[in-house]
Amino acid sequence: MAGCTRTVLKVLAGCRRQLLRAGAPTYTVASQPAPRNLPVRTFAAVKSLKKGKKEETEKEVKKPKVVIDDKDRHKPYGKTAWTPVDDVYIMRYYPRTIYDAGEAIDMLKNFQMLDFTPHTQPVYTDLRLNMKLEKKKKVDPFVSTIHLPHPFKTEMNKVLVFTEDADEAKEAQENGAAFAGGVELIQPILDDEISADFYVAVPDILQKLLPLKNKLRKKFPKSKRGSVGIHIPKMLQLFKTGS
Repeated sequence: MAGCTRTVLKVLAGCRRQLLRAGAPTYTVASQPAPRNLPVRTFAAVKSLKKGKKEETEKEVKKPKVVIDDKDRHKPYGKTAWTPVDDVYIMRYYPRTIYDAGEAIDMLKNFQMLDFTPHTQPVYTDLRLNMKLEKKKKVDPFVSTIHLPHPFKTEMNKVLVFTEDADEAKEAQENGAAFAGGVELIQPILDDEISADFYVAVPDILQKLLPLKNKLRKKFPKSKRGSVGIHIPKMLQLFKTGS
């Protein structure tokens, strides 16, 4: 055991002498930084276009604008156009087609053949009267009387006839006049003793009725309204049942 220990000590002492020898070469290692790969970007130089090519490119870019002439007739609100281009189209995108009365009746006759409905059935129409004239504000007030084929009133209108001829007065009473007479009726009308729905007169007595103009106002006999004439039965027929 002592022999093995001495052998190990001799080996360690020899290794120390070998390491501490003065002429032994020494090695030094310098630490170098790790290489870094930096990104490299290359840019191409912009080529300057010639004047001729510049103008050509500008001309190609500019497209002619389509000008729609809507001065006279503007586009309908909420619709695509006034009239469709194709035969088949969606109806809500275009305004409804308006037909004349005769053309509409002819179309109804064609529909009756397809629906197998009688040709003598009544046709109901909804009329909308356009009372707009050249004035931009409102329509002037007017008074007129028409004779309807089916009157709404059950009672006849009271009609007073102004005439100085006894035969015409008798004819007026025979045709249903409520009152018939001449200037003697002026004062009772002013005193509200006599009143009527309509007043008609012959042309000869019209100048003598001027005192009643402020009293009767719109009911005063006038030729424009058809309340002045020589055909008393015809006027009575109009104003008795007219409205």
